[in-house]
Amino acid sequence: MKKALALILAAIVALSFAACGAKPTTDDAATTAAPTQTAATENKVIRLSTTTSVNDSGLLPYLLPTFEAETGYKVEVQSAGTGAAIQKAKDGNADVILVHAKASEEEFIAEGYGTERLPFMYNYFVIVGPKDDPAAVNGSADAAAAFARIRESKSKFVSRGDESGTHKAELKIWGDNAPDAAKDDWYVSAGQGMGACLTMASEMQAYCLTDKATFLSMKDELNLDIVLAEGEDMKNTYSLIAVNPEKIDGLNTDGAKAFIDWMLGDEAGALIAKYGEAEYGAALFTLLDK
Repeated sequence: MKKALALILAAIVALSFAACGAKPTTDDAATTAAPTQTAATENKVIRLSTTTSVNDSGLLPYLLPTFEAETGYKVEVQSAGTGAAIQKAKDGNADVILVHAKASEEEFIAEGYGTERLPFMYNYFVIVGPKDDPAAVNGSADAAAAFARIRESKSKFVSRGDESGTHKAELKIWGDNAPDAAKDDWYVSAGQGMGACLTMASEMQAYCLTDKATFLSMKDELNLDIVLAEGEDMKNTYSLIAVNPEKIDGLNTDGAKAFIDWMLGDEAGALIAKYGEAEYGAALFTLLDK
């Protein structure tokens, strides 16, 4: 009898332990399961590295509010000469670039930093100078002839001197015999942006190569006139290039694509085509044919 009682007690104890170690029911499992991770938050900031002219002329401040309102993106603009703008992208500090120096753009892509060069608009460089035009630049056949007259007369000339698209265009016009600021005291290498160089040229009563848009946006502040405009050797083409995610980590590739698609679209095109008409009587930029 005692032996049977002991066996019954042992069975009860074993059943109790089994119950404690049993797997939870489906409801228990649902209660204790790890919470599902939420999807990664979309990056809504686009880093744009661009040349000074599209910013100083007011074009970007004119366009970006519409783009941002329609897409929900915020564009952080870094404005510098084309050389510096491209370097920012190489350093991983930009998602997309908007610049105007074809050879540098093609090199950027050849090195694997950019995906595709997309030229989309242009304006013209112009030569500005003192209203009395001491070098008799007005009437020159082209920019190269105008530069030759400036050199011959040793009239003051302010150069960007900063590896920007404008500086590269200037050097191309000078050709193999470009002035040397260390030897030619009439030639000033400023190492500054377009707005600063125009202010300096006005103060010094010097000549300067500038994009037309920036000059017109500052004209009322300057004691300078356009002395040569829109020669074939002064066409100034702007391109968009997305930075290559296979070369640089951490890019907002979706944002860069959204910005490029919008800039190349009909709405942005219509805005660009009329920018400047009300204030200057003519658009400051012209769209390239698609």
